[in-house]
Amino acid sequence: MTEQILTVSELTSGIKRLLEGHFPAVVVKGEISNFKLHSSGHIYMTLKDEGSQVPAVIWKNIRMKLPVELKDGLEIIARGRIEVYPPSGRYQLICTSATLAGEGALQQAFAMLMEKLAVKGYFNQEHKKSLPGIPEKIGLVTSGTGAVIEDMGNVFKRRFPAARLMLYPVKVQGTEAAESVVSALAYFNNPVNPDHKPDIIIVARGGGSLEDLQAFNEESVALAIFGSSIPVISAIGHETDVTIADMVADRRAGTPSIAAEIAAPDTQELLRHFDTLVNRQCTVLHARLEGTERQIGSLVGSYAFNRPQVKLEQYSEQIDHLVRYMSTSARSALKHTERHFSSVAGKLALLDYRRTLQRGFTLVRNNDDSYITSSSSLRKADSASVVFHDGEVAIDVSRKQPPPGKASEQGRGPGEY
Repeated sequence: MTEQILTVSELTSGIKRLLEGHFPAVVVKGEISNFKLHSSGHIYMTLKDEGSQVPAVIWKNIRMKLPVELKDGLEIIARGRIEVYPPSGRYQLICTSATLAGEGALQQAFAMLMEKLAVKGYFNQEHKKSLPGIPEKIGLVTSGTGAVIEDMGNVFKRRFPAARLMLYPVKVQGTEAAESVVSALAYFNNPVNPDHKPDIIIVARGGGSLEDLQAFNEESVALAIFGSSIPVISAIGHETDVTIADMVADRRAGTPSIAAEIAAPDTQELLRHFDTLVNRQCTVLHARLEGTERQIGSLVGSYAFNRPQVKLEQYSEQIDHLVRYMSTSARSALKHTERHFSSVAGKLALLDYRRTLQRGFTLVRNNDDSYITSSSSLRKADSASVVFHDGEVAIDVSRKQPPPGKASEQGRGPGEY
């Protein structure tokens, strides 16, 4: 008999077929150790118990859907399949889901989400929106049947029947409940018909176990409530039940009926308040009317109101005085201006060259209309004009008289050019 010799790859392939074929789907409970979140987004870890351990992988797309954040020390229930990884010759668990295991798993998940949201400030008071005093439209996110919707309807009918109630029926329990609540909140915040946008939203559910209320402890519901632009009242379970939805909401109500009382004002109380405001305004109005009447009476009885003619005469006399004053001032100013004008005119007359010409002086003007001020500017046979006070005479220069005290040129008579 010939011994069969296998290669490592052949042996690994055989083991891979056997294991993967025998364990196509498994559910494993174990404690997480060696937890590592890779930069790719995948999780690599080890599941162990008292006697054994198995490598496990959670791909990124699965990790994004997990209801809890995993870390070392958590005991989980992982569902998936066994896969052999030939390059390292080892088998590993490929997880398709992971949930907390053991007693108190829901409480543990609740505590982890509480811590996560608290760090992000989702419970801080500064993020709480104020509730409208008199809402016209109220959105209800709850089951379409049952005692909750009936109880709230009775409260609204009794306290504020004028409110318009808009119900978005949702599942309040089970795997699809959280998604249903998120869809309702999204619709009310961005309705197809703007008339369907409420002034306030009530998210309500009756009492139940922690498992029954789990949908309202989901992170997706918390994020939807926190991101709502419309104020949200959360009324989940009984007075003693506290969910994450209650803490994220703008206001928590112990029961759905209390939520209805918080959201809607009491009509009778509003009417009483309205009567108080009307009485207060009437009192203020009467006081103002009385004050105005007293002022009118004072004016009617005053000297100015009863003797208007006296005031008119006084004003007329003041006007006459002002007219006389203005006339006198205008005449005085005019005479002063005339005297000043005459003085300036006399001074200008003294500077008039025609006055000088009347005293026997003349001006000599060249042909280019420039005045001659020196004998040196004229030569024999030049033409010029002599300006008298009463006209001009044209002249021709025939000879030139030398300046006094100077001898005449040789060969020429006195005054000859």
